[in-house]
Amino acid sequence: MKKLISLTVSAAILLAPFAYTLNVPAINLKVDAVSAASEEADAPAAKPTAKPTAKPAATPKATAKPVATPKPTAKPTATPKPTAKPTATAKPAATPKATAAPVATPKATAAPAATVVPAETVKPVATAKPVTVNENVYQDGVYVAYGDAYSKGTEGAKIEIKDGKITSIELLRTSPKLIDRDARNNYSALWQAYGLMKDRLLGKTRDGAAAVDAVSGATRSSNGWKLSVDRAFERALTVKDTNAVYFDGVHMGVDPTGKYSVFATYESNKLTDVKVYPMNSAGDFIEEKAYTAEQAAAVAAIAPALLAKGTEAQPVAGLEADFIAAINAFWDAEQNAIINNTSAYVDGFYSSYGTARSVGVERADIVIRNGKLVDVKLFRLGNNLIDRGATAYAEVVKANAPMTAKLLANGSYIANYDEKVDGISGATESSHSWNQAVERAFEKALKVPAEGQYFDGKFAGVDNQSKVLLLVDVDADAVTGIKVSLFGADGKLIADDKLSAEQKGWVATLTSGLLEKGVQMADITGQEALSAAAKAALTDALTNASKVQGTYKDGTFTAFGDAYDKGTNRADVTLRNGKIVNVALYRVGMNLVDRGNAAYPEVVKAIPQLTASFLAAGTREGVQEVDAVSGATSSSVALKTAVDRAYGKAEVVEANKAAYFDGIFIGVSADKLVNVMVNVEYGVPVKMLVYYLDKNGSVRTINQLTDAELAVKGEIESTSTGYSLHKYGYRPAAFGKNDAEKEISAKAVEAIKSALESAGK
Repeated sequence: MKKLISLTVSAAILLAPFAYTLNVPAINLKVDAVSAASEEADAPAAKPTAKPTAKPAATPKATAKPVATPKPTAKPTATPKPTAKPTATAKPAATPKATAAPVATPKATAAPAATVVPAETVKPVATAKPVTVNENVYQDGVYVAYGDAYSKGTEGAKIEIKDGKITSIELLRTSPKLIDRDARNNYSALWQAYGLMKDRLLGKTRDGAAAVDAVSGATRSSNGWKLSVDRAFERALTVKDTNAVYFDGVHMGVDPTGKYSVFATYESNKLTDVKVYPMNSAGDFIEEKAYTAEQAAAVAAIAPALLAKGTEAQPVAGLEADFIAAINAFWDAEQNAIINNTSAYVDGFYSSYGTARSVGVERADIVIRNGKLVDVKLFRLGNNLIDRGATAYAEVVKANAPMTAKLLANGSYIANYDEKVDGISGATESSHSWNQAVERAFEKALKVPAEGQYFDGKFAGVDNQSKVLLLVDVDADAVTGIKVSLFGADGKLIADDKLSAEQKGWVATLTSGLLEKGVQMADITGQEALSAAAKAALTDALTNASKVQGTYKDGTFTAFGDAYDKGTNRADVTLRNGKIVNVALYRVGMNLVDRGNAAYPEVVKAIPQLTASFLAAGTREGVQEVDAVSGATSSSVALKTAVDRAYGKAEVVEANKAAYFDGIFIGVSADKLVNVMVNVEYGVPVKMLVYYLDKNGSVRTINQLTDAELAVKGEIESTSTGYSLHKYGYRPAAFGKNDAEKEISAKAVEAIKSALESAGK
């Protein structure tokens, strides 16, 4: 009888490099859960929420209590929950799982009352002082809160509190859709403010955080972050002031479909003002002067109804869909305002898989806020577990957009997730798998993890060089079955009936060995590489089954090494579970076109060697240990830098949140005739050089340039400071004294934007 693999692999094994270099103890899959600019006008800091000094009295009836949360066809409850509303003494049910019986319910998210631990009962000596034990004011954990909203969005903070201090912090600067922006899409003064404020706030108590200095030039955002931190501490209070239901201030909410944003103002627990803003497809507010007649009429009807009735507002005939969206947005704003927000989930990005088959699997990347799905991207992976994109089955490709829309509209509230989103006709299997992936992603986000370290079901795993596919059955944290398949030299899966007798023997040996010993199975003599691939595939499958969110997003990320006056180096890096599963390296010219065999012979020779070495290294750290190829040292270093930057783009939580990578980057105009080289230091573009190219991508000499070209070159290069933000490093615009200069400068601005995009994190 086959032995079952007890899932007791350590987290270190799961996250360790596995590119044929595994050296791990017997399989142990117990993984610890991860706890998870210059501004246009400076506003005074909002007053931090007052801290209670004593245990508050019984809660009075709130003037404006949280009302039922709407869903597209019915009103959702006031606080989203997995399947039942958690209370202080009851445990909320875990997210239901499609492939297994429900797991045990986690502990309640509500903080228990503080307890006093008695001093050790020993006989004191004559000089001993009485022992005083302080009440634990703040409950350890991860908390998210937002500052006051304004026309550009709002600031937010996700902090981890331990022993009353901030032990980790992520600063957010949201778009009107309330999803964190890339740093470079904010005011330029914020680019360095992220790092400065993070350093100032980390390790602080609540009082210490309130006392830190704002960053000059980013006063409003600095104060918004401080207010967010203060509100997060308020939410972490072990004993809360039950007289206070809402944070005073202006709170923003958005419906998941991005149709409306609502600003709700609370003063002394009363809702005093509601503003409703239609949104465009980019997730930005539509200015009032640009409203259509229909939008103006809808806003005029919705705002007073929300102010009077909140989520109990009744739709006006003909505006039912608008009311549903606006009520969802109001509910979101209300959740951001509630001090005792009892959402069972930690806001943030999560990714998970559906049920795997021999033809591939579905993946969902989601963003959660207030226990609600606010963004989702769906993928169909091939049997090598790499996104197939437009090459997937036509019906699946066609189903992606409508399924995304259905999930946002109908699956926004996990409390109602037993009402599964209907599948798309012609892609039923993929639709169900996407549903399951979203459900599992929600379970990863639970503040109190459900029992078990792994989801039950069938999970695929592939080594990072695509030699072996495993379909692994997991039940109650044990592997109950393994199906081993081999890839051919053409990258396609070999059908079982097409395997040679020798290959069938390998498959049988690998299957029994993995079931018996896991990654500690003995190698097949003469097939050590195949054996290592099978072990790596098992590690990959079990990582895909894990309920722990990884450090990096899956997908393909493009980044560049440092440029010079002959061009630059590019790396397209495909990651899965933090491992490199595909990498393409290029030497590009000043026009950013791949030079191919026209590059230096040493570089042409080095690229295949480095590609194989990077893939074998498998990890961010491993790539940096790869030796440079003799004769192509500079390109080797640049390509290693490009891979590291690709990892930087893939970070779920940026280690160093900044607008740009430091280094030298080039960009070109749309016609590929103007090149601008940008130097970035401390996250800020500080120096620019302009090059004009011929149709072959070669740099034209100075005596070949027109007066207009020289004028544009002189303007851009003379305004380089070398130490502070370049004049054209933030929202560059065309310039010139005549039409010829304006035409050239417009192309130069295209090149600047292209270079900044290459430099962007």
